[in-house]
Amino acid sequence: MAAADSPTAIPRRAPLSRMLRAVTSPYYRYRHAKVLHSLRVGLAMLVSILATTGIHIPHGIWSSVTLLVVIGGLQHHGNIRKKAADRAAGTLLGASIGLLLIVQQHFIGSLPLTYVLMSIVASICAWFAIGSSGYIGLLTAITMCIVAGHGDNLIDTGLWRTLNVLIGIVIALAFSFAFPLHATYSWRYGIAANLRECAGIYARLLDGETISEEEQVKRFLAINKRLVQLRSLMPSVAKEIDVPQSKLEEIQRLHRSVLSSLELLATGPLMHADAAARTAYAAHCGTEVRAVRAILLSTARALRFGRPPRLGIPAAVPLAQGHGATAAGLPPEWQGPYWLGQRLAEQVDRLRALLLETESNWDIEQRGRSLRCA
Repeated sequence: MAAADSPTAIPRRAPLSRMLRAVTSPYYRYRHAKVLHSLRVGLAMLVSILATTGIHIPHGIWSSVTLLVVIGGLQHHGNIRKKAADRAAGTLLGASIGLLLIVQQHFIGSLPLTYVLMSIVASICAWFAIGSSGYIGLLTAITMCIVAGHGDNLIDTGLWRTLNVLIGIVIALAFSFAFPLHATYSWRYGIAANLRECAGIYARLLDGETISEEEQVKRFLAINKRLVQLRSLMPSVAKEIDVPQSKLEEIQRLHRSVLSSLELLATGPLMHADAAARTAYAAHCGTEVRAVRAILLSTARALRFGRPPRLGIPAAVPLAQGHGATAAGLPPEWQGPYWLGQRLAEQVDRLRALLLETESNWDIEQRGRSLRCA
């Protein structure tokens, strides 16, 4: 075949192009979140070393220690701003207390008194470390020890360590906003993955396919694990998209209800029926099953591939009417699964409607552009 007639080969992306795509694409940032976070912290560490040890600032190691404490565990944009500020405040407060302890030790000269004062400060910090200001309390105590030692540091040592702490904070804050992973995207992609899994389980369950109990348990465990991870993201998501956390809790609760209904269906009579019986049952409820599956898949697709200005969450899919007449045509053992299926359909449609209510808030890039233009 002539070269002109051969299909055009799709060129492979260059490594730099793939890297840029990973950095700029929300989904790729989601998939490579650990790598990007590791690179960000590694580059920040290199800068802190060059900014202190590289130019022979004494005690430069504490700049790197502060950097790791401030942003080492921060990843999502929704919690970076608040927690970075909390950690910076705790670090500055601890450095000030450490310097005051060194000064009082210099003038009074009583190490037992210094130990008592440090213990009192640590007790107060521990009190606050358990509450909502936990980061501030914890880092105040840690930085106090860095600057003051056990009260026996010289004043110039304390000052140099304070300077290094400040340098570490500045570098940490500068890098904390470099390519952060938005919790909103992680939350969206997690829900989308779960909805696709639920659609697959529901379809296989009613299509007469045999599903081993071991496989079923494994799939439900994976969905439940993802659902638990999504809950931890909700405070950050609420800050990023300006949606009340109570609304996200309601979405999460409906998601849990859908999963519970599906688990009851999967472990009830349908699970123990043979393929022919399940096929006969699906023949009575085929329209309903297809409608529920369509809602799950289309909503998952909208959350995964949504483009501004709207994600494209679907409108309501018409569900079957005349439930009583349909149920009357089923054997008694199928009455429970039928009404449970109706309950599942209602929950899926309510979840879709709730996501649709907040759809305009989900696209972070579009919201950012709107705010910049305002």
